[in-house]
Amino acid sequence: MPRIVIISPPFFSHARPLAVLAAALRERGADVHFACSEAFEDLAARAGARFVPLTVTRNANTGVAEATEQEAAEAARLGEFLDATRHGAVAALMTQARHRRADMLADPEGVLAELRALDERLRPDWYVVDQLGYAVTLGLHCLGVRYATFCPGHPTYVLAGPDSYFGLPYDWPAALRPDPRRLADLTAAARENDDAFTALFDAFTRTEAPAAPAPGRAFALTSPDAVLYSYPELPWLPVPPTGPDHVYAGHMVGAAEPLDDDWSRRLRRLRERADRVVLVALGTFLSARDDVLRTVVSGVVDGTDGTAVVVAAGRRTAALADLAGDRVVVAPSVPQQSLLAHVDAMVHHGGNNSFTECLRFGVPALVLPFSSDQFAVARDAERAGVGVVRDPNTLSPRDVPAVLHFLTTAVRDRMGRWARQAGERGPDHAAARLLAVMGEPAPAR
Repeated sequence: MPRIVIISPPFFSHARPLAVLAAALRERGADVHFACSEAFEDLAARAGARFVPLTVTRNANTGVAEATEQEAAEAARLGEFLDATRHGAVAALMTQARHRRADMLADPEGVLAELRALDERLRPDWYVVDQLGYAVTLGLHCLGVRYATFCPGHPTYVLAGPDSYFGLPYDWPAALRPDPRRLADLTAAARENDDAFTALFDAFTRTEAPAAPAPGRAFALTSPDAVLYSYPELPWLPVPPTGPDHVYAGHMVGAAEPLDDDWSRRLRRLRERADRVVLVALGTFLSARDDVLRTVVSGVVDGTDGTAVVVAAGRRTAALADLAGDRVVVAPSVPQQSLLAHVDAMVHHGGNNSFTECLRFGVPALVLPFSSDQFAVARDAERAGVGVVRDPNTLSPRDVPAVLHFLTTAVRDRMGRWARQAGERGPDHAAARLLAVMGEPAPAR
């Protein structure tokens, strides 16, 4: 079986699904190395993979973004981003585009040198690289080694054509469609980033690997062999580019871990006081929007009698402590995948992991998108009929009870079909397809 190196950026929402993939490849006999920053060594151990320390970006998020130790400049950027989310979808995406432009290709020479040393030491047959790890993809392209691309977000992160741009949603949910003039501004910013990033990739390749093929559009550079999506193959998605084998895993959820005694006890107490339990989690970055968390919880507590709520509040747990009570649990973090098997609905931000995990466990969702690909994911949830989408900045407590009633009645009834479909794929399906596409181990180098 092949020797494979999986390279992950130091972000929990990326490293965790890649570690699940590592475990699935290991189960099929592959020799797997998991390369990431040292904060994620435990994920490699749990996956049964060999850990390789590798840092490919100065940004990081080990689970709760505000609690992760970062340089002052990165912390300031996080604060600016969170403030932008308060001003709406286009403001958040424009801020992200500006940040992307300022830090498009940090230390590509250093990343290439580390990859070259790693490749000489381990001699893997092929790699798996996170599609958002652009410096890594460029480095592997320059080295001329085989790799598969893992798309951690919405499938349109892999650009489908000349009119698609990274940072520009392919479609919008009804509640968040932007003004045409603002949308034109966002399109122009995305196009400028595309041109600038492509020029950087081209110049770097000509300098460092003049014999390598031209990389083409930077945001579109992926493996010529295989692209793996942790997403369902929805029929309305844009047709992906021709060339590589496109593998839709549906989700990247491993074997469900049982709840520990503490969480089992908390759930029992909630069930004694309520007929329904709702999980509220806005992801590792957006848990900082405690105003939105407060709106949702207040809507549940004041507007319903038979509903309880579990809230992942990150570093805002103390700020929301006054909400805790007989029907409300407020915690810094929650075992999301384990809880999804026991709740009736979820409120999330439209992150890929939350969306696909809800499909896997048959849980309907209120989706409150803020940034990135969340608007595209929210639109898919809306179109599939598995969720209701609202603007997080205009949501009021009065809106929440009616939405939750609709989710736990009309929407809940059709979630079983999605759970069955999701169960037919997953990490084992992804591992099997990748091993088939990427082929047998290469001859010794």
